[in-house]
Amino acid sequence: MEYGKIVSISGPLIIAENLPDSKMYEVVRVGKEKLFGEIIEMHGKQVFIQCYEETLGLKPGEPVQLEGFPLSVQLGPGLISSIYDGIQRPLELIFDQFGSFIARGIDVPPLSSKKTWKFIPLKQKGDEVSAGDKMGYVQETPSLKHYIMVPPGIQGTIVEIKEVEATIQDTVVILRTKDEEKMEINMVQTWPVRRKRPVKHKIVPNKPFVTGQRVVDTFFPVAEGGTACVPGPFGSGKTVIQHQLAKWADADIIVYVGCGERGNEMTDVLMEFPHLKDPKTGRFLMERTVLIANTSNMPVAAREASVFSGITIAEYFRDMGYKVALMADSTSRWAEAMREISGRLEEMPGEEGYPAYLSSRIASFYERAGKVQTLADEPGSLSVIGAVSPPGGDLSEPVVQSTLRVVKVFWSLEATLAYARHFPAIHWLNSYSLYQKLADQNFEKEVDARWSKDREMAMSILQKEAELQEIVRLVGTDALSEKEKLVLLTAKSIKEDFLHQNAFDDVDTYTSPQKQFLMLHNIIYLHQLAEQYIEKGLNTHEVENFAIREKIGRVKYIPESEMERCNLADPIKESFEKWETQHKESSQ
Repeated sequence: MEYGKIVSISGPLIIAENLPDSKMYEVVRVGKEKLFGEIIEMHGKQVFIQCYEETLGLKPGEPVQLEGFPLSVQLGPGLISSIYDGIQRPLELIFDQFGSFIARGIDVPPLSSKKTWKFIPLKQKGDEVSAGDKMGYVQETPSLKHYIMVPPGIQGTIVEIKEVEATIQDTVVILRTKDEEKMEINMVQTWPVRRKRPVKHKIVPNKPFVTGQRVVDTFFPVAEGGTACVPGPFGSGKTVIQHQLAKWADADIIVYVGCGERGNEMTDVLMEFPHLKDPKTGRFLMERTVLIANTSNMPVAAREASVFSGITIAEYFRDMGYKVALMADSTSRWAEAMREISGRLEEMPGEEGYPAYLSSRIASFYERAGKVQTLADEPGSLSVIGAVSPPGGDLSEPVVQSTLRVVKVFWSLEATLAYARHFPAIHWLNSYSLYQKLADQNFEKEVDARWSKDREMAMSILQKEAELQEIVRLVGTDALSEKEKLVLLTAKSIKEDFLHQNAFDDVDTYTSPQKQFLMLHNIIYLHQLAEQYIEKGLNTHEVENFAIREKIGRVKYIPESEMERCNLADPIKESFEKWETQHKESSQ
């Protein structure tokens, strides 16, 4: 072991000397308490270290020890259902051993080396295997198989493999490499967090990532393996949207990274998820979830580590061929940590004091998303949804703009909608999705051929309503024609009966694409018939009083199991025919 010494201390930044063999991004132990740190810059004989723990009480002259490896995470059975901090320390184990507070210098293994798992082989003696091949699996949870893969960069012939109860450190497969050397493989891999895990190649996304949230799936969809950004001011519902996506999105694995947010928000996740049922399996949601809790009261430097630790774990499950979704809440806190470290390094500041490399660092995170062909020649996907918390909701600030250059979906949260109790508070005119065409084609094939036609008409009505509101503010609704009044009425119905969704209602919290289509089609069909009947003398006030409109508003509370009740096309038509009959009678 090589030891250097501390020269100076500035918050989480430590400057050390006498470490001649040190390397960039190498892990170090700082001081007598062996605090966890990482080398982030080197100048001559001086090494700059960002410390992931509180540095209060450290003194110049204390030792600094090189660990000989970069910041890495352990990947293997035991990840699922675990709760980690930013540097993959298991918080539940720490609580059991040390109580509610994390003492400095604690070194608890992220995966248990004592727990045994039943390894079920998928290969046999004599089989040729290469990087990424699945040699066997462990039934980690009742609904999830954790595949044991050949580590990247390794290939050979299986010499020994058998069904066995083993710990993650025990050898489960013995390979003979091309050099005729025997290699023992266990169930755990260690991977540097700043390095992408290798894949054969990326695939162009070809399926929408179904979330069960109507404003997202219908109007601003994200693709499997896509990227999305959720910026918004305080109180606009960023965290609730992230929670909703984590609960209901069509993913096999969820990695939820709480990066610098308030502790009570992570507490909501920790309290809710263990009791929530997964709609796909009927099992508990935590049985397919990994949580990384790096809250605002933890050292700022660990925020960057938490984001990269999370995406490395997500890539690992993607390599098994799973659909993985990562929620990062929020990348603004990570950027603020970068700004603080950059200031202490005395780097030239960029816009608003952020480092000049802000954009490239954010891009290096989001570009690890994607749909891929794994090394085992199977499809896998990693979708990334990142929340951004711009001060005062200012969407022109650097973190938002740097993120928008990279992601393909923008869900703009508006404080005005949130204060009006309209949730999700995603603004239908300011948001966009570059996956819209892909989603429309898929939903037209899988759900209904009229999907995109209805969606385009609904968006056109919402845009027309925004223009008409300007006239209404000036001269009132009396100046509008009946068809223009109908646009206002239909837009109100789209917003209240379709876009508004209650995350805390057992039925309304999730809507399948099939039900989403029926809900929107009811509204559009009523609008189309009303346009025709206005020419026959119908006025908007009469449409507003139709009993069927209340039924359209109640469709959101009809369970998925009673889908046939959601189709109101016949009752809508009957309502207009009834009016026509009454109109003819009164005319006579």
